[in-house]
Formats: sequence, C-alpha cells, structure tokens
Amino acid sequence: MIKYITLLFLVLPFFGLAQKKELTKQEYIARVKATPDSISTLVDLRRVGGYDPVYTELQALYNTLSGNVKNSNEGKEFQEYLNALETVQIGKVAPAFTQNDTTGTPVQLSDFKGKYVLLDFWASWCPDCRVESPDLVKTYEQFKGDNFEILGISFDKDRNSWIKAIHTDKLHWKHVSDLKRWQNDVGTLYAVKSIPQNVLIDPNGKIIAKNLHGDALRAKLKEVLK
Repeated sequence: MIKYITLLFLVLPFFGLAQKKELTKQEYIARVKATPDSISTLVDLRRVGGYDPVYTELQALYNTLSGNVKNSNEGKEFQEYLNALETVQIGKVAPAFTQNDTTGTPVQLSDFKGKYVLLDFWASWCPDCRVESPDLVKTYEQFKGDNFEILGISFDKDRNSWIKAIHTDKLHWKHVSDLKRWQNDVGTLYAVKSIPQNVLIDPNGKIIAKNLHGDALRAKLKEVLK
C-alpha cells in the first residue's frame, strides 16, 4: 500500500512537532470539538482531512472554533486553504492556471480544452510518486490515443532532478513546475497538501474525479472514454 507523503506541518509551520501517536479520524474530530479555543487544534483539524479531505466536513468543524482562533493568522491561513479546497470539489469547473514546462514555455490548462486531462501532482524526491510512475505510464499508454492527456505538476525545487526523473521514469507527457516545492502555485490553487495526488478534468473543464490510482483510474477512463 502506498503511504502518501502529506504536508501537515508545512501548511501550518508554526505548530511545532507532530503527534508521536497517530490517532484515528474520529479521535481527531473529538479533539477538535474538545479544544475550540486552541490554535493548535488546527493541526488536528488538518489531520481530520488526511490524504483526501472533504471540504464540507472540514469547514463545518472549522466553524465550531472560537473567534480568537479563526481570527488568528493561523486561522485565516486555514480558511484560505478551505476556500481553495471548496473550489476544486468534484463538479466544479477546474481553476485556470499557467505554468512553465521543462523548456520554460508557458502551458495553460486551457490548452487541454476538449480533452480529458489528468493533473498529476508529484515530485522527483517523493518515493511514493516514483513507485507509482510505472503504473501511470501503463495507464497513459493504454489511453493516450483516446482524447486523454496527462499534465504533470511537479513539487520539485531542483530543475535538474525534476527533468532527470521525467526521463528516468519515462513520463512521456507534458510537465510543468515553478520549482517552489510545496509552495507550487498550482498546488496551492488546487489545495494539494499530499502527493501523489491527481485531478481528472473533462473536455468541458469540469472536475469529474480526484485521487484515483491504478485500476480505479483505468476503470474511470474506460467509463468516460467509451
């Protein structure tokens, strides 16, 4: 099973060390409800979301926090994250963006209009992303002629490492990055705090699925490309 790399404390870097013991989702929810006046509760709230956060759930819990927490810099930053998460829910129109490819040429999401496009968030330094690469290559080879494309969005910082990984893993699709690591502008726009992560967009620009991998992704593509 892939253990996805999740940005928990870089989202909220001011919160200090992580919990020594991993709690269950319900235990984190209980902690949030029990300590609405503590800024550190935002860490527990982020953990409630986990790899694939649900906007409505997190926003409802956030609303129970005290005004002091919500009005703090940390609280405002978390609300900004929730605002971004709300815009990329399934059924929403995918937010537009432009980012440079490996040659420095700007690539726009609108360049893929009329096709199904998978936004693949990854990084050369992410072991789970690299483990998943062969399976994604298999998926691309199967569907690339059926009005389907992949756009890799890298959370790399080092350009050479990024390009080397593309060639090593034979990722023969378009790639972009601003080399800002976790602060990647597209990653922020799409509220991505874990990798590998992906978003599937239909020819009209609407988000139709998120975080499908392996057989689940191929099944979805068979469904929409039939």
